[in-house]
Amino acid sequence: MMSRLDSPAPSLEAAVEAWHGRGWPAPKALVVAGSGLAVDLGPPQVGPRALQEILPFPVHGIIGHAHAFEIVEPLSGVPIIYQRGRIHGYQGYDGHQVVFMVRLARLLGAQLLLMTNAAGGLDPAFKAGDLVMLSDHINLTGSNPLLGSLPPSWGVQFPGMEDAYDPALRSLLREKAESLGIRLQEGVYISVLGPSYETPAEVRAFRDMGAQLVGMSTVQEVIAAQHMGMRCLCMSLVSNLAAGVSPEPLHHEEVLQAGRQAAGDIRRLLEATLRDERVYS
Repeated sequence: MMSRLDSPAPSLEAAVEAWHGRGWPAPKALVVAGSGLAVDLGPPQVGPRALQEILPFPVHGIIGHAHAFEIVEPLSGVPIIYQRGRIHGYQGYDGHQVVFMVRLARLLGAQLLLMTNAAGGLDPAFKAGDLVMLSDHINLTGSNPLLGSLPPSWGVQFPGMEDAYDPALRSLLREKAESLGIRLQEGVYISVLGPSYETPAEVRAFRDMGAQLVGMSTVQEVIAAQHMGMRCLCMSLVSNLAAGVSPEPLHHEEVLQAGRQAAGDIRRLLEATLRDERVYS
């Protein structure tokens, strides 16, 4: 694997060339589906293709993650990359590898990063199956995708993270949810490395820090996107209540099952959002 001090630029430049060499269209957005949350966004223009085709490092499988992508057009003439399953730090990948597809999409022209994830609920007001729009995050992964040497053209070395989750896009998502009659809450997401679930003591600490959700993804991708000037929007599915919030033990299958049950609402909300020209401006 690449040292964190090595620049990821050469491998990304090669991936951009490979993309263009295949004749694939330049995307306007990258949409990433989390654990068990992949839905049908219409017939693909390209794909589905394995992520391994475009990533310059081995892709290790996880239950519930397809690790594939396709190019779809929810809005006519506006191609997007729809990525089913993501790369996680707990698999042994470094920050540059975790965010490789985000950077590739941006270098290809994408302006928007829209993600879904499955998360544990830290707020007793949440219940399994709730959809929560992220308003902010806390990075406790122990890593950052901006480590090392990055091209200055990608962004400033010390980017600000205020409004990392674009306020205008959040207002638009709230508008779409209300029009569809979908319950959409809002909260702060704390990201940890994993893959073990959190202890009750950790959950209490996270709640004291101001988090309402906990998961093992998303934050590094948002940092990379913010650094490169992409607008970000993210929804979490509360797949379970975290340890100590609920008396029930946590299981990965519970996460996947919650995703299957919420698939209809997620698909309707994604479709309505991605068919609105305002998300690409």
